[in-house]
Amino acid sequence: MEVSTTLWVLTIAGLIALISVDFFIGRKPHDVSIKEAGIWTIVWIVLAAIFGLGLAVFGDGQASGEFFAGYITEKSLSVDNLFVFVLIMAKFAVPTQYQQRVLLVGVLVALVLRAIFIAAGAAIISSFSWVFYIFGAFLIYTAWKLIQEARADEDEEEWEENKLLKTIERRFGVADRYHGTKLWIEQNGKRVMTPMLVVMLAIGSTDILFALDSIPAIFGLTQDPYIVFTANAFALMGLRQLYFLIGGLLKKLVHLSYGLSVILGFIGVKLVLHALHESGVHVPEITIPVSLGVICGVLVITTITSLIASKKQAEAEQRKTDAGSKDKDSIEA
Repeated sequence: MEVSTTLWVLTIAGLIALISVDFFIGRKPHDVSIKEAGIWTIVWIVLAAIFGLGLAVFGDGQASGEFFAGYITEKSLSVDNLFVFVLIMAKFAVPTQYQQRVLLVGVLVALVLRAIFIAAGAAIISSFSWVFYIFGAFLIYTAWKLIQEARADEDEEEWEENKLLKTIERRFGVADRYHGTKLWIEQNGKRVMTPMLVVMLAIGSTDILFALDSIPAIFGLTQDPYIVFTANAFALMGLRQLYFLIGGLLKKLVHLSYGLSVILGFIGVKLVLHALHESGVHVPEITIPVSLGVICGVLVITTITSLIASKKQAEAEQRKTDAGSKDKDSIEA
């Protein structure tokens, strides 16, 4: 898809306007209601759908299909990332009224990082076609790693600070409590960071790891930098509201990691086949309609099986609780 400089400028200006609206919505600290989160989640999804349909009308069906495949994949990976955000928020005991500010900054950092990664990835791909082998192998490895993590016992899961964050904390010091949305304060005659800044840095540094998975994944669906960038941008927009909307549902999506591992593994195989094709080897290539069908199908199946498994687990725990109550009553009698 040929993209002019004017279209790039207009797209970036439009995204900046959307980010400004998002910032305006969340500028005042408050507890986000389910209704507010639901309305704005729908708004962001509708905007993404309009953009994708616009690509079909003013561009071509191929570009539109690649956008939707990339958008759905990136959105799914973003939902999985919300698990980590929940752990980080719990680790730093972020007050609910400040969580949206933290998430907003996290989204901004993620957009900047992914723009850099996308530019670098596009430059590498245009010069070295063999990089598809590396991307493919990395995604297959990531898929296997996701399965291993999903099979592990996550009951005691807790987010651990990385070495860089610990070094920054030691260097500048951290206040003993939150001071609204302030990032720096004077404490005992010394300028120190507030926990608000620390948690923002934690979210931002974690975004780097997220980009390492998501960027190769979407390059496996399209090599068009414009589609890669816009799909990532629209997937990240509304992530803050989605956090509050499905916060309670996240624990019920017990099979999501398995589904994402299948999707990443599938895209990894697609990349390897594409690399072989570019090398002159006659192998079948996976089309965008097939990719879109597999991605949507896997997500639907894993969501349904997750909800069924969660329901059965809740019923089993309830039966266990009821049995324990009966035993207690018998002993007292």
